[in-house]
Amino acid sequence: MNKSVFVKDISAGDKVRDVFLVTGKNLAVSQKGNPYLSLRLRDRTGEVEGRVWENALAVNERFERGNIIEVQARVVSFRNELQLSIYECLPVDDAHLNPADFSPASPYDIEEMFEALTSIMNTVENPSLRNLLKTTFADNRIAGAFKRAPAAKGFHHAYIGGLLEHTLSVVRLLDLISSHYEDVNRDLIITGGILHDIGKIDELSFATIIDYTDEGRLVGHIVRGVEIIDRIIQQLSDFPERLALELRHILLSHHGLLEFGSPKRPKTLEALMVNFADDLDAKMNAFQYHMSGSSDDSSWTTYHRLLERYIYKGPPSPEKVSDDGNSNQD
Repeated sequence: MNKSVFVKDISAGDKVRDVFLVTGKNLAVSQKGNPYLSLRLRDRTGEVEGRVWENALAVNERFERGNIIEVQARVVSFRNELQLSIYECLPVDDAHLNPADFSPASPYDIEEMFEALTSIMNTVENPSLRNLLKTTFADNRIAGAFKRAPAAKGFHHAYIGGLLEHTLSVVRLLDLISSHYEDVNRDLIITGGILHDIGKIDELSFATIIDYTDEGRLVGHIVRGVEIIDRIIQQLSDFPERLALELRHILLSHHGLLEFGSPKRPKTLEALMVNFADDLDAKMNAFQYHMSGSSDDSSWTTYHRLLERYIYKGPPSPEKVSDDGNSNQD
């Protein structure tokens, strides 16, 4: 069947019959002691919670996390969040479905973003760093994965093309601020910005559900990124050892603090700038994505668990105030 109902379009009271990707699945017990099935369902526009209250044990055996299922449900509002009260769900043959319907993706064109990033790469004047960048992205596996990978599992840019979008944004920020301070190496800053998250192509799997790979959980993208760059540097002739050391330090310290996963804290001007540009862009995306997903008329979003705060959206627009009959005009 062709998908026609998307998460962003549903409202309380709607009846829904459509297909969704199962990203979370948990069998639980209600306060009355009855089993129920809790689901996270996704399409390219967002995620929604679902609950199966009847025959939960039997329904639980029909499909697994990562499957696409057909759902029949009623949309309800629970604690100011939309939820599907599901009375039927069945696995479907996904051979005739469009995978793009189930994977959220960057709103920007991937090839245009990569072309923009390539243009900035070409401004790097240091021949060793320029050669490193060109050799890295001449690798079809690296370039292909880099274009499609998300930047994270859930916190920021957690969608197809998110890594490229985030990297381009970070590098544009670095390009703007690198000329503001004296005694900084712009070529090293730009190269570090482009490569700081390269290890995420191996840290995350994203064919259907965005999740950590075994390598992601056991090694992580910071160490994996250094391994990738070291391997490529070994292929190049006469790459300066000091330059390689400073570039490694940018990758190893770009999370800023030990408790945030950085093996080292920034100890060079260039590493400090990459750290702050990375953190700024990640948090801006997290703020904006959470704000856009808050569809009610409140001035505040729902609580963001990872950011540990509510986010202010601003007052309602004049049109909404007028529609409610509460005009602020005299």
